[in-house]
Amino acid sequence: MNMDLLKRFSPLDGLKRDNLAALARKVQLRELSPGQFLFKEGDTDKRTFYVASGILELIDQGKVVETVSGGSAEARNPVSAIFPRRVSARARDRVQFISIDSDLLDVMLTWDQTGTYEVSELQGKVDSDDWMTMLLQTKAFHKIPPANIQAIFMRMQQINYKKGDVVLKQGTEGDYFYVLTRGSGMVTRETPLSKDGIKLAELSVGDTFGEEALISDAKRNATVTMTTDGSVMRLGKDDFRKLLNEPMLDWVSYAEAEKIVADGGKWLDVRLPSEYDNYHMDDAVNIPLYFIRLKISTLDRDCTYVVCCDTGRRSSAGAYILSERGYQAYVLRDGINRDDM
Repeated sequence: MNMDLLKRFSPLDGLKRDNLAALARKVQLRELSPGQFLFKEGDTDKRTFYVASGILELIDQGKVVETVSGGSAEARNPVSAIFPRRVSARARDRVQFISIDSDLLDVMLTWDQTGTYEVSELQGKVDSDDWMTMLLQTKAFHKIPPANIQAIFMRMQQINYKKGDVVLKQGTEGDYFYVLTRGSGMVTRETPLSKDGIKLAELSVGDTFGEEALISDAKRNATVTMTTDGSVMRLGKDDFRKLLNEPMLDWVSYAEAEKIVADGGKWLDVRLPSEYDNYHMDDAVNIPLYFIRLKISTLDRDCTYVVCCDTGRRSSAGAYILSERGYQAYVLRDGINRDDM
């Protein structure tokens, strides 16, 4: 996306240059045909739209009440920025427009205005700022206070690795949370039947790992090995818990969890199959914590999950991973081994 085009719009024109450049890499110029709707009255999809060219009609109760022409003073501002939409928007002729996730834009604006450091200044610590913008646009980061985001980026340390190097080893104590910033890696888990390890996931720039052991106070449940030369940024255990983990987790009581499930949500049990077979919540989905990364694509992004285990320790790690990847997840406080259940 051309940065000069983005500068035509408010409040994008107020972003620092490097932060605007980071945003420009995440948006595209799109097109509507004559008569096609951009959105309709009552829509709640949180997108911010700008008209770049053409004429967009705003319609209320079947009547055109306003037009927005590309390049005009009115086009500098987002189209009908109130949710739910109070009007419908229809293209009068060929319309080119920009669409931005509203939460992402809000996070970027807040980061830009509260952070002491621009992306370019932070970039001196790493080879690319792509991992930063990837983290900023994840739904999970929208829950984190901007001051925490700045502290997270500034307290991270860069570590370089060669192909074949082990970043973390199964069975060791958890001490850091990692973001892959250059290269690629592989997550494997050793089992009694496979000493070489079962492949759980492939890692690329922007992917995170190492959080499960930090949240659950358990040993590392997998090994991460670099498949190319690369780099990671790592955040210490205490900083991770205070700055990143606590803001991202939403805890619920059993009564609250029952209501979520009754309203269409699902129980997600992250215990071992043997534990699940012995006792589980009705209609619960069972995905052991160490398989979450491998099986996460089988979950429904439109469904709300209440993640559970015996105590809440493993489920909090599972809920973190789901939230980090854009799923709506809650943690059952104190787990399913409760006297009041």
